[in-house]
Amino acid sequence: MIKDYDGLAKKIVKLVGGKDNVNSVVHCATRLRFKLKDEKKAGTEELKDTDGVVTVVQSGGQYQVVIGNEVADVYDHVIKVGGFPDGGTVPDDYGEEDENMSLLDKFIDLISGIFAPALGILAATGMIKGLATILLTSGLITKTSGTYVILYAIGDSFFYFLPVILGLSAAKKFGVDQFIGMTIGAVLVYPTIVALNPTAVAGKPLFTLFSGTMLSSPIHITFLKIPVIMMNYTSSVIPIIVAVWLASKVERYFKKVVPTVVKTFLVPFFTLLVVVPLTLLIIGPITSWISDALAAGASALYGLSPIITGAVLGGLWQVLVIFGLHWGLVPLQMLNLQNLHSDPILVLTIGASFAQIGAVLAVIMKVKSKKVKGLGWSAFLSGIFGITEPAIYGITLPRKKVFAMSCVGAAIGGAVLGLFGTRYYMTGGLGVFTLPSLIGPKGIDMGFYGALISFVVSFLSGWLLALFFGFSKEDLKAENSKPEHVENTNAEPQLATATVNSDSATTTVAPETVEKDPVTPETVVSPIKGSIVQLADVKDEVFSSGALGKGIAIMPDEGKVYAPVDGKVSVVFPTKHAIGINSKDGAELLIHIGMDTVQLEGKGFTSHVEQDQEIKKGQLLMEFDVDGITDQGYDVTTPIIVTNSKDYNDVKVVADGQVNDGDNLIDLK
Repeated sequence: MIKDYDGLAKKIVKLVGGKDNVNSVVHCATRLRFKLKDEKKAGTEELKDTDGVVTVVQSGGQYQVVIGNEVADVYDHVIKVGGFPDGGTVPDDYGEEDENMSLLDKFIDLISGIFAPALGILAATGMIKGLATILLTSGLITKTSGTYVILYAIGDSFFYFLPVILGLSAAKKFGVDQFIGMTIGAVLVYPTIVALNPTAVAGKPLFTLFSGTMLSSPIHITFLKIPVIMMNYTSSVIPIIVAVWLASKVERYFKKVVPTVVKTFLVPFFTLLVVVPLTLLIIGPITSWISDALAAGASALYGLSPIITGAVLGGLWQVLVIFGLHWGLVPLQMLNLQNLHSDPILVLTIGASFAQIGAVLAVIMKVKSKKVKGLGWSAFLSGIFGITEPAIYGITLPRKKVFAMSCVGAAIGGAVLGLFGTRYYMTGGLGVFTLPSLIGPKGIDMGFYGALISFVVSFLSGWLLALFFGFSKEDLKAENSKPEHVENTNAEPQLATATVNSDSATTTVAPETVEKDPVTPETVVSPIKGSIVQLADVKDEVFSSGALGKGIAIMPDEGKVYAPVDGKVSVVFPTKHAIGINSKDGAELLIHIGMDTVQLEGKGFTSHVEQDQEIKKGQLLMEFDVDGITDQGYDVTTPIIVTNSKDYNDVKVVADGQVNDGDNLIDLK
């Protein structure tokens, strides 16, 4: 649990490069989603190692800081600390970085930026709508009762007036006056406009456009003698987004040409006068036809093989979540609900969270660490309610095989959902809270029961696959041999852990611990030529506090590291800034070259040994560019830590002042 939101918010704003480096920030269920002017200015590694931050993901044109369940509280403090306007958008700077983004990045950024701010209320109203449906189908209330009418109004109003809501969030995203965005949305659902929808209007049309084609459109009204093709815009998505985008261009033009003294009212006057008619005449009809085509295409894909479609989407869902790409399917769901009154596509992914918590349970059962078990149970509970990022980033993704097994379990669950024809009938909650959204107009059907079966199958598949195939004997030996006080330390980098770069995040995994005889007294010689620095004076609390073990540090005179004992290399960090050694007599050592040098990503380091290589005392292990590293602002103070200090009665530093490589440094008894 995060204790100091204000302190964490200040550190986050600082490490993303400061307020001036932020174009916008929003949040979803677990992440702060920053748009930065220059991601290179962010202290990514330090941010990943910050208490309260699960990890950092750079994807889809966004700099995503994963917080977990407390993200909303952290977001509020980030907005306050950073002095960002409500919604976190900095309008004057918006869009400057778009030129460097791919089309996919722009699309994902656009969708997440528009939908993410409304995610909580979107789920909440859907759940209320589902509750009203449950009460109705169970016979506890009738459709004419005041209870049903009010509950359904609470639940359905958000979706009915969705163009107004999206008009607001799209205006923030595109840097338009928010009230202009809301007004355009309100026009689309204005009662008189809704009443002109061809399915609702009575009477003979004036004439019909495109008669005899798929685009046949009866015309009931004109604007300046131009025929208006009326559509049903309630609950629509694409028309309002495109309309507000157009408004951003039009508003920007009028801000340049309208005199300052009358801008307050003339800019919105001309903007609405241009955009609203164009929306009803051109944007609305065209985007509605596109929406129909997309919905039909999705249905056609599903019709080819619901089972295969379910397996593919279910299996890929957690990978999409890691990169934030799952937002790309949200508009498709909204379109299907609008056009088909149900969605058979996005629903195929709902088993993924249960496969994930099944895999988490396997980790809890396999790994002995009390800290892992504690984190695991917390992630397990979150996953029941559909929030899987803590499980993914904290538990399964660092154990790659476990994560892969959870994806297989989700694929099996998706195939079951396709087999039973499960559908969404409304947008609702996540995890178990998604169940009310699966109840259709005719009540509970086989699709609903299929979802329950999918939850069980996904959970059991993820659990059993991870339990039996997620760990090798070597993996378990490494997991369960890690000292408990080192487990998941947030400081960079951790003793007895190795940094591993995945596609989504930097996580930590333990190196193999070599089985050894009981320790015997021995002397560790200095691996580096330089001057002694007491461990307590090292500018890293993890080292200076002795949390990782007793030892000493050296300020190098030259960039060479020699073997301090006879033994075996237990790990060479991928960034080459640290090396672990197991001596033949049982000592476990870590030589960590510099502070925060992991951020150099191996630049300036040359390794002469590999993991599991036998070494002799005095053998050259590593070379590093002292001047090059210090010129980039890094401290090259190098701790030499005895990581299994607790196995000895005495760990005594016997050197002081200047030392040469090969001089006696530490006596172990």
